This record gives sequence, C-alpha cells and structure tokens, in this order.
Amino acid sequence: MTATHPGTRLSRSLPFLILLLLIQVGALGLLAAVPPVSRDALTHHLFVPSLYLRHGGIYEIPDIIFSYYPMNLDMLYMIPLYFGNDILPKYIHLLFGLMTAGLVYGYLRKRLSPAWGGLGALFFISIPIIVKLSITAYVDLGLAFFSTAAILAIFRWLENGCRTIDLVIAGVFSGLAAGTKYNALITVFLLSMFVPILYVRRKDATGIRGGAKGLGYGFLFLLVTGVVFSPWMLRDYLWTGNPIYPLGGTPARHLAHRGEAAGGESTGHDLSRTLEKITGQGRRVFIYRKVLYHEKWWQTALLPVRFFFEGRDDDPRYFDGKLTPFLLLLPLAAFIRRDPRPTVQREKKVLLAFSVLAFFFTFFQSALRIRYMIPIIPPLAILAIFGLCELHRLISWKNRRAAALFTTVVAGTMLAYNATYTARQFSIVKPWPYIKGEVSRERYITSFYPEYKVIEYTNRFLSPKDKVLCIFLGNRGYYMRFQALFVRPGGSLLPGGLPEDGTSGLVAALKREGIGHILSRDDLTASWLQNLSSEKRAETIAFFRHHTMLLYRYGGYSLYRVKKL
Repeated sequence: MTATHPGTRLSRSLPFLILLLLIQVGALGLLAAVPPVSRDALTHHLFVPSLYLRHGGIYEIPDIIFSYYPMNLDMLYMIPLYFGNDILPKYIHLLFGLMTAGLVYGYLRKRLSPAWGGLGALFFISIPIIVKLSITAYVDLGLAFFSTAAILAIFRWLENGCRTIDLVIAGVFSGLAAGTKYNALITVFLLSMFVPILYVRRKDATGIRGGAKGLGYGFLFLLVTGVVFSPWMLRDYLWTGNPIYPLGGTPARHLAHRGEAAGGESTGHDLSRTLEKITGQGRRVFIYRKVLYHEKWWQTALLPVRFFFEGRDDDPRYFDGKLTPFLLLLPLAAFIRRDPRPTVQREKKVLLAFSVLAFFFTFFQSALRIRYMIPIIPPLAILAIFGLCELHRLISWKNRRAAALFTTVVAGTMLAYNATYTARQFSIVKPWPYIKGEVSRERYITSFYPEYKVIEYTNRFLSPKDKVLCIFLGNRGYYMRFQALFVRPGGSLLPGGLPEDGTSGLVAALKREGIGHILSRDDLTASWLQNLSSEKRAETIAFFRHHTMLLYRYGGYSLYRVKKL
C-alpha cells in the first residue's frame, strides 16, 4: 500500500484474498455446471437463439416480444448452442462477471493498492445477485461489464487530457451495453450528460468555446454509441418501423397480431417519454405495491433502503434478488473527507452521481427487480472499498492496531455475508448429483420443471412443424422442439372461453391456425375454468371431453390431441 494510504499490513493479505477469490470462482463454476432451468433463459436468452439456429438465421418472431430486444450476448450463446451445449452459455455469462471484477480490481489497484483491489474484486464477485446471475444464462453481467468499462474509459479520457480515442472507446462500450439490454439506455443517457459537464468543469475549458467543445464531445460519445448500437435499431426498424421496439410505442400490425385494438401510441416519443417507458410507470409502482402487498406508507418510503436489506430470490415482493447492506453503508464513508487527489475525488463523485441517478431512474419500475440495478453495482462496490479504506485511515490516525482489527472484522463480515449466500446455493441448485452422474439430465430438469417430461414426450411424437397450443406454460419454450403457441385464456384465441359459436367454433379456430395439440398446466387451467360463467365453463369442459384426447399427463401437465370435426 502506498504511503498515502495507511494500513501497509493489508498488503500481506493479498495471497489470502487471491485464495478466497479462487475458491469463490470454483464454487460458481460448480454451480453453473448443470442444465439451464432459470426462467429467462428458457423464455428468452436461450430460446430465441435456438429458434434462429433451427431456422438457419435471424428472423422476425412476432409471438415472442423478447425477440425484438437487443441480443449481443444472446448471439454469443448461439455458438455453443450450435454445437449442442447449453451449459457453456452460463460460463460465458460468468466470464463477463469475472471481467467486471477485473475492472474493479484494476481501478482500485491503481487508486489504492493491489490488496484493496483484490478485496474489491472478491467483494463484487461474491455479492448475492452477482452470484445468482453468474450461474445463469442471462445477459445482465454483460451489461455490468460494458457499463463499467464505459465509465472507466471516460475517467481515462479525462486523465489523459481528453484524448479523442479514449472517448471513442467509452462510446464503443456504451453502445455494446445498449446492444445487450435496453436498461443500458439509462446508462447511455447519464453518461452522455456527464461527458460535457465533466469537460467544462476542467480548468482549461472555461467560456463559450469550452462549453461548445464539451457539447461536441458529448455528441461524439452519443454518435459512437449509436453506431455500435445501430444494428439492433436497424433490425427493429425494418421489422416494426420502431428502432427501439417495444419501447416508445407499439406498431399497429403487432397490436393487431395480438388481438389488441389498433391505433396505439405513436412511435414519435421524446427522450423523457422513452425513459419513462424504460423505467416503468412512474409513481404507479407505489399504488401497485400498496394494493398487491398492502404496504404502509412508511414501507413504501423506505423502499430504496429495503432494496439493500430485504432482497429475496424469486419473490417479486422482495425485489426478486438479493444485495448486501454494505453496498449502501460503506459508500457513504467514502466521502468522510475530501481526497487530496483531485482526480480521485472527481471520480468518486461521478461514481456516486451515476449510482444515485441510475438507481432512481430504475427505481420507478412497475416491477421492482434488483437485477435491473446491475449497472450501479460495480460503482457501488468500488465506493464501498473506498469507504472501508477511509474508515481504516481515520482509525489508524489514533491506533494502527485498532484500525487493522476494524478493517479485518468489517471485511470478514462483508465476505462472510456473501459466502453464506453462495453456500446456500448448493442446496438450491444441487449440482453434485448431476456432476457425479447420479442424476440424468432429464431427471434434473424435471425436478425444477415437471412439464419437461411432457415436453420430451411431445418432442418424440411430433415433428418440428407441428403446432401446439401451450396454455399457462409461462412461455418457457427452450426445450420444445415443436412450434409452440403460448397463450393465456382470455387472449385473442381463447377470449373468456369459447367463441360465440361454441365448441365447433373453437375447433375450427384451432384448425385454421394449424393447431393439432394442446399442452396445458392443469391447476391453472382448472382455476381459469372456475372463473368462467357457468355456460362457458360447461361448453369448455364439453370441448375437452368430446373434441380432445388425453395423450400424456405428468406432474400436473397434460398433452391433448385435438380431434378432427
């Protein structure tokens, strides 16, 4: 550690931190070594690329809204999928998490010391939500890497005297982030505002000329971002007439395809309207949580704090993920004093401003999910280490031994909190039986998704061209080798039950669509039937009784063949 940063003894802990980091990475590698069963992988990140491979190229899929999203990482997943490996995409996603940890290490190593950098990298890669994402074939860690790389490239641009090449690199990373997930448009918006502001705050960039040059740099950053992002905008424009579909409005032909009323919103939204679309429905989120979860006003007011304390996996009420309180508490300590190095002080302010603004932009989501906050986690992890370092420094002025003990206890508590979550994942994911060959692939997947057995049965007896109406299957189509049409009763095909002309009309509608089979989840289908009028319920039951034949049932899922009229 440098002389400006007390706590030289911390450097002795670097080998131990490296050992812990290797253990953490090994644990993540084991947890990822199982077939994909995570929700979004089956509905989107693996499903859409697999359809492209079967089709022989990229094509429009109006039935799957996710197919219009940017897909930088999904395209990478196509490579192992082409060779029949659907576990390797999880390791690709994990690699982006490790590269982000590398960015955290590199920055802290330069600004503090290798030991502080090692602690920051280990802290980041062991944060619960990062662990959860590292063992799934999602894309959020790619977003974290590209966003963090863009921020650090802007820092390098400022440090190197505003060299154009550094800003171009920042724009490239920003464009790659936007091409990974639409949430990155918030990052693009904020960074495009930061660039001119940071430039004009330089001592040699005053006056009108400095302001104009700052705006020019901001435009250059946006231009490079747009060029890198443009392939996905061009695709969506050619398909829908909207370069960022489904944000900013829904084309009439897609509304009609879904049985909705044509003449929806115009695609000509300004930036504020687009950001509102990205970040959900504004204050409606509070009404939503009050009605659904009966939350009191003070619970709603504390939502930003609760994000860091109450997270829980697979529970929308608790933000569908888990963070750590240290991401909230320690960054505050990073500003106990003004850093004597102006460059570091400026960077800390930028990291804090980005984190706060991005947090509150994303906070107003109709569905509050922690992984939507992914771009701010690396900056907060960096600030957390800065905060711990400042506390260490403050205490060491009076007692070096007390400072060393304090830092050891806090760092140990941080890592133990995260390690507990990682260890718990082994009882949830259960990788050992599969890795040791005690459990087959089919049995492993079925233990998470009982419909898999019915899907495999259907795959064996139907051709890839056969259409199957899937009711209450949650759009999980990755393992389906037939043409799946996902609907919920009440949609365009089954509006409240049967068509007006009864069972014969429904059979005719299925025949018109070329649908010869129905795959349904029994309990939800039964609940839907109970909510129909007595007449509609009787007709629907009669349809299943007289016009379908049960072919296979397992785990609460059933496959029916539709009889011909």
